[in-house]
Amino acid sequence: MTPERPDPAVPTATYRLQLQPEFPFTAAAAAVPYLASLGVSHLHLSPVLESVPGSTHGYDVVDHARVRDELGGEDGLRALARTAREHGLGLVVDIVPNHMAMAPRHNHALWEVLREGPKSPYARWFDIDWEAQGGQVLLPVLGGPVGAELEHLKVDGDVLRYYDHVFPLREGTAELPLPRLLDAQWYRPVWWRLARTELNYRRFFSISELIGVRVEDPEVFDATHAKMLQLLREGVVDGLRVDHPDGLADPDDYLARLHEATGGRWTVVEKILADGEHLPASWPVAGTTGYDALRQVDGLFTDPAGAGELLGQYRRFAAPQTDRGGQWEATVRRAAYKVLTHELVAEMDRLTRVAARLCATSPDPALRDRAPWALRTALLELLVRLEVYRPYTSGDTAAVVTEEAAAEARQAFVVPEEAGAVDVVRELLLGRYGDGPEQVEFRTRFAQTSSALRAKSVEDTAFYRYVPLLSATEVGGNPGSPAVSPEDFHAYCARVQRDWPAMGTVLSTHDTKRSADVRAALAVLTEVPERWADVLAEVTRTGEGVPDAQLAWAAWQTVFGLGPADAGRVQEALLKHVREAGLYTSWTEQEPPYEEAVAEFVAAGPCGAPGEHVAALRTALEPHIRANMLGAALVQLTMPGVPDLYQGTEAEYLALVDPDNRRPVPFPPPHPGDKGALTAAALRLRARRPEVFGDAATYAPLTAQGPAAAHCVAFARSGAVVTAVTRLSARLAEAGGWRDTVLPLPPGRWADVLAPEREFTGHARVADVFGELPVVLLEKGGESD
Repeated sequence: MTPERPDPAVPTATYRLQLQPEFPFTAAAAAVPYLASLGVSHLHLSPVLESVPGSTHGYDVVDHARVRDELGGEDGLRALARTAREHGLGLVVDIVPNHMAMAPRHNHALWEVLREGPKSPYARWFDIDWEAQGGQVLLPVLGGPVGAELEHLKVDGDVLRYYDHVFPLREGTAELPLPRLLDAQWYRPVWWRLARTELNYRRFFSISELIGVRVEDPEVFDATHAKMLQLLREGVVDGLRVDHPDGLADPDDYLARLHEATGGRWTVVEKILADGEHLPASWPVAGTTGYDALRQVDGLFTDPAGAGELLGQYRRFAAPQTDRGGQWEATVRRAAYKVLTHELVAEMDRLTRVAARLCATSPDPALRDRAPWALRTALLELLVRLEVYRPYTSGDTAAVVTEEAAAEARQAFVVPEEAGAVDVVRELLLGRYGDGPEQVEFRTRFAQTSSALRAKSVEDTAFYRYVPLLSATEVGGNPGSPAVSPEDFHAYCARVQRDWPAMGTVLSTHDTKRSADVRAALAVLTEVPERWADVLAEVTRTGEGVPDAQLAWAAWQTVFGLGPADAGRVQEALLKHVREAGLYTSWTEQEPPYEEAVAEFVAAGPCGAPGEHVAALRTALEPHIRANMLGAALVQLTMPGVPDLYQGTEAEYLALVDPDNRRPVPFPPPHPGDKGALTAAALRLRARRPEVFGDAATYAPLTAQGPAAAHCVAFARSGAVVTAVTRLSARLAEAGGWRDTVLPLPPGRWADVLAPEREFTGHARVADVFGELPVVLLEKGGESD
């Protein structure tokens, strides 16, 4: 069933601003005149509700009822909205329904739960397992075992202090001796390392500083959404971006409730779709935020043959240090095992407890006599084989937890009868043992654990272990198959126009590991794998000072993609790289000698004299990097969907993983260049002719003819606008250029939007159509911007 489409005020294009104390509402308001002139219709704001003081991102919400004071408070937000309205712009805001900050001194609701326990009226807010840990909430805040930290725990009136941490004391316990006082609380401060195995509240992924919120409870939904709904009703805010819906107990129900509460305002969800996966058709949203579009656009500019050659080089260069010999599927599976047995142990314990309790109390004999260890093994083996983030209430769970996966999972058991635990777990997930509260809880916990596992094992581990082509290791990407053919790209666009015409599209976000322009440069390596191999052989000739070959490969690609940059930025990104990979060091088990070796290698190698060889190659390939950068930008701006531009990306924007990509940017950019002019022209065209790109628009591929036809990707929007871009320009040059290749244009006279005096009709020579740029945006009838 096709969901009811959000209406009115569907944006034509949005512009993402990262708000923080150093860039508050007043700074955003100052940028409004420039952003309005750029051609966007809405500002897209990072979370605006009260968060932990000093937060640079706003996802650590502490109070849903207040707009953040450090940004300027509600008055500041309303003033920004007025300024935006005066310039014809609306506001779209990021909301965080899944979690809050585990910061009691700032989070009043959590403070009351820690003070009053499960009887607190706020206890229903948080996803806490009160039956575990003796009914105390574990707080992993101590620097060591509690015995070694007692002297730092101080009673101060009716609170307990530990350095900067402050916790409420249960009534009547302030006079107790410290050990007894700790036992008498509704919480227990523990060594931070216990979070991995002992935690009894749901987290955001494996981040203990963020506690899961039970937004499925109607009362909690109302309390946590009242302020945002008020801002929507009063016209301060026009649309929403929903952060991480996969962490919720029931995304289907939540989105239906949100749709009703907002009156159908334009809403997109940060849903990461696996390659080939489709958004549930019943969700009443405009679509995803656009990571699936990112994967398609990036893949379009990736050469499949060259990507295969790079993979072969990578295996030879980094073997035997590549994870499982450089096999993507094996790397993901191995990472999933690691995450479940290390970072998500507490989540696995809770899921196993639910399964064991359900089996032990079931009236159905088929569920009885299942040992917790067997259920845990079955759960682990099924979870690591899920190829999507999670099953949904509205979906086919059998298509997610497949019989093929179950058959593989059974092989983990030596005794056939014990392997029956796999069937029990799968049948429970498929709902074949009823829909009572216990069964629903089990399915919910499984789905939530699955989504956390997928994010941690793929995005935060495997993407840093499998690095033949860094541009492919991006949110929503498929590094095992990084290229997308023009035919597949056109088919994707046709589906989007038909099913989700108002979804978001992105190329760079606050969460991308490399900005679009860095990835555009890296994709060129798939066109020149031999030249890359030669340069790599030159810069690694001695092999001295290299911590490990896999890291060296990633480091050289990083500096190629980024171009000339401060060594500190590269070092910070690569330090995060090796910690996320977890092969030689990690965030929780750091190896200083290895990390020091990484820093020394970066300074002496990629950011030292050898790095000049890589810089020279990048300079030589600059025309092809430019072709990819402009091509990707124009495709995103004119393909079906609502383009979202990340701050600064209207001009060339070279950034690495956060926090590098959250640095302040100038408004306006000092040197907009070709990309800036192209972006503004496309955005203004969208704003001027919304009917060409909206819900009722059409999308039609255009096929070039001639010897270089495969290098021209073109499409028409509503018979009124044509986009044409150069694909794989280095291969094109190698083959002799465009020669007699022509692009059959739809009937009529077509003018170049950037240079209206340039007009074309009929079968236009591609070399003439592109002119000085490797891309072109044409408008029918000679109308100019």
